[in-house]
Amino acid sequence: MSADLVQLVTSLAQRARAASLVLATMPTAKKNAALAKLADLIDASHFELLAENQRDLLSPEGTALSSAARDRLTLNEQRLRHLAQSVREVIALPDPVGDVLESTTRPNGLVIRKVRVPIGVIGIIYEARPNVTIDCAILCLKSGNACILRGGKEIFHTNTALAALITRALADAGLPTEAVQLVPTTDRAALNTLLKLDTLVHCIIPRGGESLIRFVAENSTIPVIKHYTGVCFVYVDRDADADIAEKILINAKTQRPGVCNAAEQLLVHTAAAGTLLPRLAAALIAKGVQLRCDHTAARILEDAKISHLQATLADYTAEFLDLILAVRVVDSLETAITTINRDGSAHSDVIVTRDAKTAQRFQAAVDSAVVLWNASTRFNDGFEFGYGAEIGISTDRLHARGPMGLRELCSYKFLIDGTGQVRT
Repeated sequence: MSADLVQLVTSLAQRARAASLVLATMPTAKKNAALAKLADLIDASHFELLAENQRDLLSPEGTALSSAARDRLTLNEQRLRHLAQSVREVIALPDPVGDVLESTTRPNGLVIRKVRVPIGVIGIIYEARPNVTIDCAILCLKSGNACILRGGKEIFHTNTALAALITRALADAGLPTEAVQLVPTTDRAALNTLLKLDTLVHCIIPRGGESLIRFVAENSTIPVIKHYTGVCFVYVDRDADADIAEKILINAKTQRPGVCNAAEQLLVHTAAAGTLLPRLAAALIAKGVQLRCDHTAARILEDAKISHLQATLADYTAEFLDLILAVRVVDSLETAITTINRDGSAHSDVIVTRDAKTAQRFQAAVDSAVVLWNASTRFNDGFEFGYGAEIGISTDRLHARGPMGLRELCSYKFLIDGTGQVRT
């Protein structure tokens, strides 16, 4: 690793740390002014952004991507409008910095307040996801954090164009432009350097495939917030409404199959499988979904003359990120819960049922970040949660879990007011 590259990344982190100390006490109005400027710049820059995005799509790295990855990389007019809208939604959200979480007065008169504060400097490592550049920048800025963005080779030109707009918005609002910085190289050695700067960077959030996330988690000396995969289940209970089950399953699997909150696994209660499974299978196949079934599901579909494949053991824990769904028949609610906790990824799982007690048992017992009742897995999303955007979805159990918005980008500190007290 060259000394120049180490110095480049270290200097970038040092500037980010200095900017984070300024942002930590910045008034909400000034942060919102930068966000408003950024939204206007995105709206005014469609031509330039789409041109740079095309450069990435036509590059050797872009053309080598899977269809799901190319979909994530691709910008269009609608997605750019959505990006600008997400910025404006974050403006409308309350600023979490300074919120008093707890306040107590001790017998000796000390007043102890637990107050929400920014984490500091956050590094975001990601692949072909241009929305991450904007989402992470705006959430970090509003929550008073500086951020360092490191995208992949396949998104370099798009990221550079978006980062330039962010810099212009920060400068226009009188904020330090070092508050959001893009690592100006795709050299893997730069990432290795960044992951070791634990005195300057306080948190790393990887966004991408499992191999990237595992690399970051295994090589970082900085705390990492992550999820490895999105193996999301839909469980259709014996008391499911057929129309609701079909609507939810089609949405969860086909609305955008290449994302982490898309359904990958279907469980159907044996009492409902004979009547419901052929209907659900036919609806899925009509949308181009390939079904990989266990023996019981396969027998039901054979009798109904519906095409399918025999599942392998690996299919039952797979994140397909494609129009493929593994299908199993289970004999009880408890078997469904056990199956999801064993084979899932603790990301997003849904039960379809009319029975409230059954739903409550499922929601209590399934150990996932988001557990839904009669709603699509696709709602595990910061924008859908009302966060304006998200910096990532965590399946960890410490600090943050589920979609991470403004409050999840904060830590806290204790402020203690006294009148001369000393400890005896």
